[in-house]
Amino acid sequence: MFDTLISALNIMTQFNVLLAILVGSIGGVLIGAIPGIGPAVAIAILLPATFSLEPIVGLTVLLGIYGSSMFGGAIPAILINVPGTAVNALTTYEGYPMTKQGKAKQALGLAYGASLCGGIISVLALMLLSPILAKISPHFGSREIFLAALLGIILVIVAHRKHVAAAGMLAGFGILLSTVGLEPIGYTQRFSFSFNWMASGFDLIVVILGLFALSQSFVLFLEGDKTYDDVSADIEGNLWTHIKKIWLYKRIVAVSSSFGVVMGMIPGVGEFTAQFFSYNYAQNSSKTKEKFGKGSEEGLVSSETANNAVPAAAMIPLLALGIPGEALTAMMLSVFYVHSVIPGPELFQNHLDFIWALFMILLLLNIIVVIFLLFFTNNLLKIIKVPNRILAIFILILSFIGVYSLRNSFVDCMIACGFGVFGMILKRLNYPIVPIILGMVLGNIMEFKLRASLAKVKTIGDFFSRPISAILATIIILIIIWQFYKMYRNLQTSLARRH
Repeated sequence: MFDTLISALNIMTQFNVLLAILVGSIGGVLIGAIPGIGPAVAIAILLPATFSLEPIVGLTVLLGIYGSSMFGGAIPAILINVPGTAVNALTTYEGYPMTKQGKAKQALGLAYGASLCGGIISVLALMLLSPILAKISPHFGSREIFLAALLGIILVIVAHRKHVAAAGMLAGFGILLSTVGLEPIGYTQRFSFSFNWMASGFDLIVVILGLFALSQSFVLFLEGDKTYDDVSADIEGNLWTHIKKIWLYKRIVAVSSSFGVVMGMIPGVGEFTAQFFSYNYAQNSSKTKEKFGKGSEEGLVSSETANNAVPAAAMIPLLALGIPGEALTAMMLSVFYVHSVIPGPELFQNHLDFIWALFMILLLLNIIVVIFLLFFTNNLLKIIKVPNRILAIFILILSFIGVYSLRNSFVDCMIACGFGVFGMILKRLNYPIVPIILGMVLGNIMEFKLRASLAKVKTIGDFFSRPISAILATIIILIIIWQFYKMYRNLQTSLARRH
């Protein structure tokens, strides 16, 4: 074990890894502080560039942006009532009222402290739980992996409560996209319709850049420029004094972090559900419920702790089973595949130093972000004022450069543009994009594992004859029954209201 830690330290202290830590952590804060971009857009743009880097370097940049963007997203959420990232929306409920009360510095300090605690607890959970899950994962055969991937897609669908039907259709569309081109066993053409440009199928990165990056640039163009004249108050003085006050809310931090870790591990659930449960817990257990929505410190702490506890926890099923739980970890999975590093038990057996280096990098990322924010929060206020159309042009140029660099293909640029328009339409209709990406990623896994498992079973009963497959199948059936029951209850309620 000691030799493994020394090897991990050697990996982490390489110059290119340390540079990636700085770029990822500080870049993520900058991206989070600018309303309208968000980590998904940034990661989609950077993804093609990371393929030429070493796996640990590429993953460090992407993980840095993923986690630290939520730190930066709290700044506009608190100061101007505009969340920098979508998951900072709940922060506006308590952060902005505190700013109007002249407590902006206090709100930012608490947000930074809560985010730091949530991030570190999440990394500790990753360090503890992923090796345990990796020891269990050798018991996962092809049928168990198929059912786990199917469960992931179902959870993603039911997580979109208001758009379950749309999420289901979009996930199915993603699965359909994954089947275009050469099929993985017989290498025969499917759904290419004799078009040469469809023979190799739809590249995941091209689709990601279209749906996330190009669509966002189109949305920013349509929205036009916004002005944030009320970004005027300088955050002077020592923020550390207010960060330390997080100790007063250690109970809320512990519970909110637990919600973040659990929700992060479950595919398709993520930050929003973790925040919802954490915020509700803080409100119900508070002695000053009347302050919620008017500048409650407890509400602010619960929100920021929960959303920052999710990123590292979302890596647990990815590292242990190779199954991503949401779009950002699906993007990171492609970095593993490009370098022929397959997540799962073999990764823990053969590359344990790589895993421990990743753990230590995640811890260091959180610390560097807070140090950066202590000294540069004032400077970040200027970034908030960047016009939307300049952002849109910047995203557009980088996206097309990224798409073209993949295969030097103009056709890929056109495909990405088509998905960009489609993504823009979905965003304007408030329909989810994530199910498409997870449908593509998990669809490939499901097809390959299903076809492999069919060679080993003779009846449908054989498919569920092993304990893990039986448990997964039972969970899937119960979730589907519960979802139909909820739909039935909602229908009954709506009919009762009409009468």
